[in-house]
Amino acid sequence: MEFLSNRIKNMEESATLAMASKARELKAQGVNVISLSLGEPDFATPDHIRQAAKDAIDEGKWFTYPPVAGYPDLRQAIAKKLREENGVESQAENIVVSAGAKQSIANVMMCLLNPGDEVVVFSPFWVSYAEIIKLAEGTPVYIYGGVEQDFKATAEQLEAAITDRTKAIIYSSPCNPTGAVFSKEELKAIAQVMSTHPNVFIVADEIYEHINFNGKHISIGSFPEVKDQVITINGFSKGFAMTGWRVGYVSAPVSIAKACEKIQGQFTSGISSIAQRAALAAISGDLSPTIAMGKVYKERKKLVMDLLSDIPNIKMNDPEGAFYAFPDVSHYFGKSDENTTIHNADELAIYILKEAYVSVVTGGAFGAPDCIRISFAASNDDLIEALRRIKDLLSKLN
Repeated sequence: MEFLSNRIKNMEESATLAMASKARELKAQGVNVISLSLGEPDFATPDHIRQAAKDAIDEGKWFTYPPVAGYPDLRQAIAKKLREENGVESQAENIVVSAGAKQSIANVMMCLLNPGDEVVVFSPFWVSYAEIIKLAEGTPVYIYGGVEQDFKATAEQLEAAITDRTKAIIYSSPCNPTGAVFSKEELKAIAQVMSTHPNVFIVADEIYEHINFNGKHISIGSFPEVKDQVITINGFSKGFAMTGWRVGYVSAPVSIAKACEKIQGQFTSGISSIAQRAALAAISGDLSPTIAMGKVYKERKKLVMDLLSDIPNIKMNDPEGAFYAFPDVSHYFGKSDENTTIHNADELAIYILKEAYVSVVTGGAFGAPDCIRISFAASNDDLIEALRRIKDLLSKLN
């Protein structure tokens, strides 16, 4: 008897988590696998953040159910940060704290979408956008920016994609998987388009805000012509090396924030009280560890780009943020080592894992089937060795 719902049967597994699982299986067999698949900082959470969690435990008063939307002081601190650092008009009532930015996005889509509603997705896109939209019974509509345009779809493409069924758009900047960053001028152009569609919301995923190699981060919520349409997603995983703490947040118009609180109240309630105390220390404390991590990522970016440039017949953009390289490897499709023929990026990613013992992620999962994603959230030694293995392996394909 079939008992699983169509909802779960139709959902794609996260490609990043699937590759990480395959890499762990090989490691458990004693294979020296270098994992460049997950977007996970390889830094420890800064000391002052960990200390805040320890202090909260020792205080002994943070062990009861927290408010669904987050503690008031954390929500106030997040709103203050958005106002002062990002130019986004936000108050505590606009903030809902969730178990990571992924839950924040899911809350928003579940609250906004009815069956048949469309969401314009800037592509390449983070793997979970499409599946979350479909889970909420919406329809993703993709606008693609290729490597020749720095993987950034344009305002003109956006205008052409909006219909009377469009409920929202979603993008990330800095972008996972491409590292592309929308400039102020590009965001201005997007804002001008969206200002003519006041009933369409802008979901801006800014989780990589602090990993920006070319200057100050720009939030589209700071443009006055669209400020009432913008839903800002952010969190603590990337900039503060807090992936395991699971703290993200949304800043949205009050009606949407209250809806997110309502759905979260039924699904998970409030997130870990101790993680929230750590998050408060992160957002209101010393940013120097975050800045230092960003400098290291920038150095690694240069290392990885130099190493990739030595591999023949791949095309790349120059990532301006996040910690990913996203080379176009389509030259190698149809090539063979006499035992294996590579037809697409999915097969190439598996081939690299099985033959070179390096885990990367197929670009197909991100809406870019000619590419693979390589995370440089790893040590220099691992990056050098991993890229050496990949170069040697690709040289065998003819």
